[in-house]
Amino acid sequence: MAQVYRGGQPYPAGYPGRLTPHEVRTREFAARRRGVDPDEVREFQARMADELATLNETVRLLSQENDRVKRALRDWQTMHARECRPVQEFRPNPGHW
Repeated sequence: MAQVYRGGQPYPAGYPGRLTPHEVRTREFAARRRGVDPDEVREFQARMADELATLNETVRLLSQENDRVKRALRDWQTMHARECRPVQEFRPNPGHW
């Protein structure tokens, strides 16, 4: 895979970093003879930047919730491990079988 650059820095492991809403809003495109309406492009960029900001915030909140649940599970496991009786050593069945 060819090394790809963004902002003068190589991508880690060849993969692009996350786009930021600011990058989407400020991206400019070269004018062409039969180009698109610049106002429509800016409107689309604004909508995409807003959506990207919302998604980034959702990812951040879900990551915090995930960390909270992991901590709660660890605490519960620790509490449960203290309350459990120790495992007894293997003993042969004293019954007939």
